[in-house]
Amino acid sequence: MFANFLIGLREGLEAALVVGILVAYLVKSGRRDLLPQLWTGVALAVLASLAFGAALTFGPRGLTFEAQEAIGGTLSIIAVGLITWMIFWMGKTARHLKADLHGKLDDAVAAGKWAVLVMAVLAVGREGLETALFLWAGAQATGASTQPLIGAVLGLAVAIVLGWAVYKGAVRLNLRVFFAWTGLVLIVIAAGVLAYGVHDLQEAGILPGLHNLAFDVSVTIPPSSWYATLLKGVFNFSPATTWLQAIVWVAYVVPVLTVYIRTVWFGSPRTAPAPAPATAGLAASTNGGNA
Repeated sequence: MFANFLIGLREGLEAALVVGILVAYLVKSGRRDLLPQLWTGVALAVLASLAFGAALTFGPRGLTFEAQEAIGGTLSIIAVGLITWMIFWMGKTARHLKADLHGKLDDAVAAGKWAVLVMAVLAVGREGLETALFLWAGAQATGASTQPLIGAVLGLAVAIVLGWAVYKGAVRLNLRVFFAWTGLVLIVIAAGVLAYGVHDLQEAGILPGLHNLAFDVSVTIPPSSWYATLLKGVFNFSPATTWLQAIVWVAYVVPVLTVYIRTVWFGSPRTAPAPAPATAGLAASTNGGNA
């Protein structure tokens, strides 16, 4: 549940900030007439994300067990690839997000009001599709049905409230610090999803080694115990892990964490998240400030 809460919070806040920046810029530039197109694009992006999530959930039903495991494993690996790209991209560009969106919105306004709608669909829809895919993969990994959804909804609700507060100037938020720290946690979560995807492919018969266990601590950590459920929900930990799962987990976490810390945290004194100044509310930052 915590993992899905964090995903919902991070992705939801990113989407909320994107919408807030676009709305504030249109209001500041005197183009309120384009707000209906912007909100229509946001609504279409949300509907597309919900439809994608429903397709992932109900689409594979009726297929054979092997086919379902093959689809689940493949999509889990794809989800890890997308979330990894998103973590690095946002970790490096959070401080330039406002300026980048302003430039793209200027181009869309110049092209016409329907270009604003398309831009909103693409900007918000990307976050929505990534969120739907990773939440689905996380739910598959934990084997739960309602808890991941509850965690994601709570995360999204907090993100919406926090995004609104930032827009109104009620909250000062250092985006680089927020995305840098959540990126660290998401890399560990993504490693668990990746290992689970490998296990799915092993059960489908695509990858070997299903019965070659690296360790089995089911006696010490019973799968039905509350602490096993907690470990599975947060880190996708499995008491019985195959050698291939363990190798893939380590092969992902070690280099990705190393590169992430070097590029996002210690890439240069200017990009390190620690000394970054707090980001003021969007309403304040878009009045009298430079884009």
